[in-house]
Formats: sequence, structure tokens, C-alpha cells
Amino acid sequence: MNIASCNIQLPSSSYYSSCWCISPSTFSKPKPKQLSFNRTTASLLDMDATTNPGLYPLQRCKTLHLVRHAQGIHNVAGEKDHAAYLSEELFDAHLTPLGWQQVDNLRKHVQETGLSKKIDLVIVSPLLRTMQTAVGAFGGEGYRDGIDIPPLMVENAGESHHPAISSLNCPPFVAVELCREHLGVHPCDRRKSINEYRPLFPAIDFSLAKSNEDILWEANTREKNEEVAVRGMKFLNWLWTRKEREIAVVTHSGFLYHTLSAFGSDCHPAVKNDICKHFANCELRSVVIVDKSMMGSDPATTNYPGKIPSGLDLPSDVADEKHAEEGVAK
Repeated sequence: MNIASCNIQLPSSSYYSSCWCISPSTFSKPKPKQLSFNRTTASLLDMDATTNPGLYPLQRCKTLHLVRHAQGIHNVAGEKDHAAYLSEELFDAHLTPLGWQQVDNLRKHVQETGLSKKIDLVIVSPLLRTMQTAVGAFGGEGYRDGIDIPPLMVENAGESHHPAISSLNCPPFVAVELCREHLGVHPCDRRKSINEYRPLFPAIDFSLAKSNEDILWEANTREKNEEVAVRGMKFLNWLWTRKEREIAVVTHSGFLYHTLSAFGSDCHPAVKNDICKHFANCELRSVVIVDKSMMGSDPATTNYPGKIPSGLDLPSDVADEKHAEEGVAK
């Protein structure tokens, strides 16, 4: 895995800059610099920081598959007239027919690349368009009556005209409010009550919602970009309380943009762009996130201690150093 060292830059807090690193899971390899070596030293002081690779213990890393929801009715209306975002007709916007086509194509990609078999957990913003996207892309095949497990989505949920979606052979789906879109003012970003969602998405876990009603959205106050970024960092911190290593997150354009913009300032500009550019509808972008602060405590599952059975194993370079030290002492 090729990982770039990309520190967070958040002006409001120095804490984050020492704790987190995030980088694209794949990118072009930078050209190495020519270094001058002698027998005892190798100076790295002249290396450009943006060309230095990052190296981290695997147990300090998680792979995130970040997805922006597919096209919603608010995207269509808002592109024609920005004032439409203030319309109550767009309350908790659902996907368009084109949006469902985008979901079907993402699902094919997830299946063909084998990603569907790797994901341990799906985190989803509890809004209609994100939940429709999440279950459509990462859910099971069509639901059939007689199967003794609840479906991820019932038929025609949210004016979808879509058949029910099974939860069979799927990772867990958990709704998390921390990864919602900008809060306030726009009705499309206000959610329904949890009691309304549960019958539509029976297999999604809504237990983390703090209230049945949407108490986070305010009609007259729009969340600031900086506040979205801070909320995004809280979300990343929360991810480290989870045991899962490979996680899909289905969320929103604004949330992704303002959260990810805090990363990559010490990377090559092309890598920074890979991390921070706006997401298209139903785009999936995979990144690796690194805990550099000892926040997580997961043990290494693939490391092996060696020396079983025990035996003499002093490395030659250590022996050379020990011999030299003993010579000086004499």
C-alpha cells in the first residue's frame, strides 16, 4: 500500500494536526530524489517533504470508501434555481430516476472490483437520499417474502418506485448524524423522524440517533463551513471507536469537501487535489486514514513476534556498533 504523509491543517485546533493523516489509497509514484551517501551517514535534510513516503503500522490504519449520494431532486431543482433550496417541497430530498441509475452503476462497480466482499461496515447519514444510495450500492439482492430477516429497504421507500432490497449477506448498516450535510435553512437537509425511517429501512441501525425528531436542523441558522469541518473531525475520531477496518461512508458533498479540505497541505498538489476536490453524485473515493496519536488501541493482527523457538539473533550492524563502543571504552 502506498501511503503519503499528509497532516491535517486546522487553524482552530493544533490537536488534530498531530493526530491524523489521510491519503488516497492509490496515486502515482513520485520520482525519487538522488541522495548522496557515504559509509556512515545519509543526509535527508534536502529532501522535499512532498516526496517523502509515509510509513505507518497497519493496525493504526483504516480504509474508508467515501461516497456522495446519487442525484436527488434537490440537485436538479437547485441547479436550475438556487433559491429552490429553500423550498419545503424538497424536504428530505429523495433520489431521482437518474439517481437510481447512478446507484445501479456504482453497485456494479462495487461488485466487479470485489469491494463488496471487503467492507466490514456501512455508515450512512440518516437522510432519505443517502440511505437510498447506501442500501442500493452496498445492500443485498432483491428481497423476497419468506426470508426471515428484515430488508434493508422496503419496496417504493421514499417514492423510489424501487423493489425491496435484502439485508442478506451484507455488512451492518449504521445511521450516524455526525456525517450529515450542512445543517439548517435548507429543507432538503432536514430529516424525518426516526420513527418514520424505521419502517422504510428496517435493517438499518438507528440506535445512535440522539432523538426521534430532528433537533439539529434550525430554520434560520445555516451551519458554518468551519463548523462542518470540526464535526467531520469528530466523526473521524468516532470511527476509531469502531473495531471495523474497512468502512464505507455514504454522505454528502458539503460534509466531504469541508472535512477533507483539512488534509493534504503538506502533500504534492496533485495528491491534495485527489483528497479535497468536490465529489460528483454517486462518486466513490477510497482513502486510508492513519491514527498517529495512539488514539486507537487495536492490536496488530498480522504481526508475528518471531524468535520462536528462541535463539541467538544479534544483527551484524548492532554487533558492529557494540564492538565499536567497547573499543572506545577501553
